[in-house]
Amino acid sequence: MQQDKHPDYRAVVFRDRAAGYAFLTRSTAQSEQTIEWDDGETYPVIDVEISSESHPFYTGKARTVDSEGRVARFERRFGGPDAGRPGGGPA
Repeated sequence: MQQDKHPDYRAVVFRDRAAGYAFLTRSTAQSEQTIEWDDGETYPVIDVEISSESHPFYTGKARTVDSEGRVARFERRFGGPDAGRPGGGPA
């Protein structure tokens, strides 16, 4: 292996703030932020938006993010589940 060609491979903490979950692993990812881990050592920390603790595939919980009202606009435009029925209930 050639010297000075490969990035530094070291222990790094990845933190999922949405789930309140963090794990220690080895990575070449760089970070200016640090965190004190359970073992008393200080490690670089990288914040991630989603991890196995918050991803719907792993949690089994589907979530609908509709910040712009797309579902409501679609239902107004093309009709919802009760569109076209008198009384609006199931047939």
